[in-house]
Amino acid sequence: MLPDPAQTEILRIANLHAFYGESHVLHGVDLTVSRGELVTLLGRNGAGRTTTLKSILGLVGKRTGSISVNGREVISMPSHKVAHLGIGYCPEERGIFSSLSVEENLLLLPKVRSGGMTVAEVYELFPNLLERRKSQGTRLSGGEQQMLALARILLTGAHILLLDEITEGLAPVIVQLLGRVIARLKERGYTIILVEQNFRFAAPLADRHYVMSHGRISEMIRKEELASRMDALHEQLGV
Repeated sequence: MLPDPAQTEILRIANLHAFYGESHVLHGVDLTVSRGELVTLLGRNGAGRTTTLKSILGLVGKRTGSISVNGREVISMPSHKVAHLGIGYCPEERGIFSSLSVEENLLLLPKVRSGGMTVAEVYELFPNLLERRKSQGTRLSGGEQQMLALARILLTGAHILLLDEITEGLAPVIVQLLGRVIARLKERGYTIILVEQNFRFAAPLADRHYVMSHGRISEMIRKEELASRMDALHEQLGV
């Protein structure tokens, strides 16, 4: 059973609005995440899920409202200072440096906190990367690039992971591997917010699901409620 969220809350978003130029993308998002939880942001394309992740780190043109990390307000804080609170972002585009080797990519990011994984621990988690550690980014498959993007933030000491569409376009065997990795990270106490279109991948991993529509949270579904809400959820997601 999960601990009482009121006692372990690590992230709180209240009345969050976000803008790209003149485009008003988020319209009052409210959500909370407890320490060690895995929550998903579900919704159709354009619902505001990725913008919500970017807003946490301040990677949008403008944001208003409240974002609290461990009780500390960060809405006006620059992105690098938010990251140093222990937040790691794995973007959909992965951001691998193609001219660098796997190992060079791993060692490139600065540490944001103590307690991050060692390179040896990362290689134990992703044996494929150990085998390809001397290979350039351009020579990696899509699945290997995704492993590298995730592994890289684990070295920084981040303990709140924002993961954006990490299974998109990947072969089923790689998706299964990533599912096992995410489950192990959750067992180790990481807090994870997962934007994911592959509901079959996300459903067994998550403690709670936030459904987004038109830049708002339309509902929250707990893991134990999921079976009884599947038909309605499929209709909302168009799956």
